[in-house]
Amino acid sequence: MTRRTEWSDGDTGPGWSAGPPFAAESAASDGGSRGRGSGGGFGEGGRGRGFGEGAGPGGGAGRRSRTGSRSGGSRSGGSSVSSRAETEEPQDPVEQARNICLRLLTGTPRTRKQLADALRKREIPEEAAEEVLSRFEDVGLIDDGSFAEAWVESRHRSRGLARRALVQELRTKGVDSGLIDEAIEQLDPEQEEETARELVARKLRSTRGLERDKRLRRLAGMLARKGYGEGMALRVVRQALAEEGEETEGLDEPF
Repeated sequence: MTRRTEWSDGDTGPGWSAGPPFAAESAASDGGSRGRGSGGGFGEGGRGRGFGEGAGPGGGAGRRSRTGSRSGGSRSGGSSVSSRAETEEPQDPVEQARNICLRLLTGTPRTRKQLADALRKREIPEEAAEEVLSRFEDVGLIDDGSFAEAWVESRHRSRGLARRALVQELRTKGVDSGLIDEAIEQLDPEQEEETARELVARKLRSTRGLERDKRLRRLAGMLARKGYGEGMALRVVRQALAEEGEETEGLDEPF
């Protein structure tokens, strides 16, 4: 577990600032707030005009004026909402691809293939997607090698997955075979077997009362689903059963 990559929303790298789209969204939001405040009938000016005109015999005009002010405010607010929506959804496909990738990378790293699949699903042109993905790799926002190493460490520790299962998961995420091999090398074979023993020890109690062969199949099958090889699974299960006083003669046979 030698390489580490810190994943941060703000770590966009040199020359690839996340400023413009977010600044535009903020400006649009401010504009929407000002539009609603000035157009609505709840400001000081709106109250002064409405109540002043309604003080005399023509008081009804004051109410109509206040209603008109509300109507005008709605139009202003609607216009700002439309403007904000246009700002948040840039028409330039490169900007669209960039914003999509930044959102997906918020809080968790992803492989290049995962991001490419997301852009394809959103119908981003291939040329624009390739430009953004390559740029993100250049500045370190996409790093499949670091992703694979972190994945192996996390999934082995939290789920007890062995090499075979980890390799399959990384392949489905589009990680290159060479990078997978490098990441898997960090998983020590002795640690892998120790994890298998811990998994069997946790499961062993729930199998008590079953026939020996059924216990064997259940425990060894659990290890197989997590990617452990048949030889290791049989050895670990046999030792666990022997420690409980079970007769283990013939338990070296394949299951």
